[in-house]
Amino acid sequence: MKAIIPVAGVGSKLRPHTYTQPKSLVPVADNTILGHIIDKLLEAGITDFVFIIGYLGEKVERYVRQKYPQARAEFVVQEPREGLGHALWIARHTYEQEESILIMLGDAIVDVDLTPIIEAPYSVLGVKKVAKPSLFGVTEMGHDDFVVKVVEKPKIPKSNFALVGLYKIMHPQKLLVSLQHIITEDLRTQGEYHLTDALMHMIKNGEKMVPWSVDHWFDCGRKETLLEANATLLSRPRFRDRDYSQLCPGSIIVPPVSIGEGCVITNSIIGPNVAIGDNTTVTNCVLSNSIIGSYSELRFAVMHDSIIGSDASFKGFSHSLNIGDSTEINFGQ
Repeated sequence: MKAIIPVAGVGSKLRPHTYTQPKSLVPVADNTILGHIIDKLLEAGITDFVFIIGYLGEKVERYVRQKYPQARAEFVVQEPREGLGHALWIARHTYEQEESILIMLGDAIVDVDLTPIIEAPYSVLGVKKVAKPSLFGVTEMGHDDFVVKVVEKPKIPKSNFALVGLYKIMHPQKLLVSLQHIITEDLRTQGEYHLTDALMHMIKNGEKMVPWSVDHWFDCGRKETLLEANATLLSRPRFRDRDYSQLCPGSIIVPPVSIGEGCVITNSIIGPNVAIGDNTTVTNCVLSNSIIGSYSELRFAVMHDSIIGSDASFKGFSHSLNIGDSTEINFGQ
């Protein structure tokens, strides 16, 4: 099976970090958002990938080719960017001959076993109950548990099952017919060609789709959900069991944490739920529930619920921060 991963978006809600990095390459736990997605697909036995790139797409391509040389990767540029349906339409030549495909959005981390989804006899839509379904694409199920309707950001939702950005399409050729229909007829929702409209066209024409509830889903488009994803991923055993005592002399480590290679941690309290990138220096700091990029320097800081980009420098006091790459802040004299 081939995996299609759209990663063309700008990620404006994650600025300032997305001024210098595509959203999919923002770090979380000990990896990037996209790295977590690719790792899960590789674990499920998928090695053929199509990445639909746009904003800072050259960084995505370089990242994939360097970190995942074992993956057979194709890259398609979406320009202009007119929605997810449009992205899949311009990449149609990469999957039109496939028997089935898996679509995973490149800005969402979904915690689910992919094997039964891949083996399911029907098309599958990943879903999760949410408190505010009007903010998402929503599915409605019939009495036979098949999906009868999908709606993009309905004003009056009739279901609280949101689409999580995971789709297994059994008949890609039927998807292409529906994508062509919405584009030819210029059927836009909120000004874009949405995949949900194409899926609804498929359902109306007889395609069977089943909802599939996922354990955890993090739409990593905002600081709050990114930190939530970081904490959940760090709660896994491989992070709780790590011993950083030799790496961090004179410091207290409160698991779970992830500390990258080449870091220097001195006279600090780190954790819980802290991820630090490679080659970062932390001195006389107290850090909790935060993500710190690589090649950064923090001194005399008390931080919580913060995201600090790579190549950043901070010296100061207690704050909750959202600092992008190559930033320097000094609250001292």
